[in-house]
Amino acid sequence: MSISFTTQLARAEAQNDSVLCVGLDPDPAKFPGSWQGDASRIFDFCATIVDVTKDLVIAFKPQIAYFAAQRAEAQLERLIAHIHQVAPGVPVILDAKRGDIGSTAEQYASEVFERYQADAVTLSPFMGYDSIEPYLRYEGKGAILLCRTSNPGGADLQAQTLAGSGDTLFEHIARLAQGAWNRSGQLALVVGATYPDEIERVRQLAPTLPLLIPGIGAQGGDAVATVRAGWRADSSGRTVAPIIVSSSRAVLYASRGDNFAAAARQAALATREALNAARRTVAGG
Repeated sequence: MSISFTTQLARAEAQNDSVLCVGLDPDPAKFPGSWQGDASRIFDFCATIVDVTKDLVIAFKPQIAYFAAQRAEAQLERLIAHIHQVAPGVPVILDAKRGDIGSTAEQYASEVFERYQADAVTLSPFMGYDSIEPYLRYEGKGAILLCRTSNPGGADLQAQTLAGSGDTLFEHIARLAQGAWNRSGQLALVVGATYPDEIERVRQLAPTLPLLIPGIGAQGGDAVATVRAGWRADSSGRTVAPIIVSSSRAVLYASRGDNFAAAARQAALATREALNAARRTVAGG
């Protein structure tokens, strides 16, 4: 039996002393040196980033659109296999934001978990539970639902108040994910680092679910505010409410020169330490 996504997260956090997730969003136009503009180097670039940060992260998060747009799906398959080989304790979250139903959802789930061998996937819950259920058939795999996203336009729907309950839509999603929808015990939520008050509200409603938090670094989210809002520990300092704080461009493109790998590692180290310093502050009360 394979290790579940939530167990992988807990082990990776402890092993690497980290809540940092490196997002793998390869843009050939930003590649260093002679690789610039060369889509055939997507695997080489991302694998290099993985190799120099694998001991610093709780997860890796490849974004499927960056691969598909360059006809690089085969490179994505190779990359995820490479991560499993060189960092077997680190889960891979495929950032795909799928959101369909029925046989189409079944095919998407097969793509994510059978073709790409990812450990978890991001999903849009807009079509309800039956858009999520096909993914939950895969034992131990994670399903991470969009809840309160980091983009300004997210409020157009997510912050709207529902008749009857008085909850906003994102609050309703958090309640469902913590409760009735979490039949597999493997649900998590996406909440943006740019809205720490909303992170804290989601944490109140979903006190045990992992939170995938994009938006620090290039998008302007604050590491300390993010940890204060979302991470929780018991009296011994053991995590009871995990967070997965994602940084992509700030790590990937820390340098455009030949030292890009060393610069990426340094950026990841600095971000991990900032997040850990915040965790120590929170744990200390």
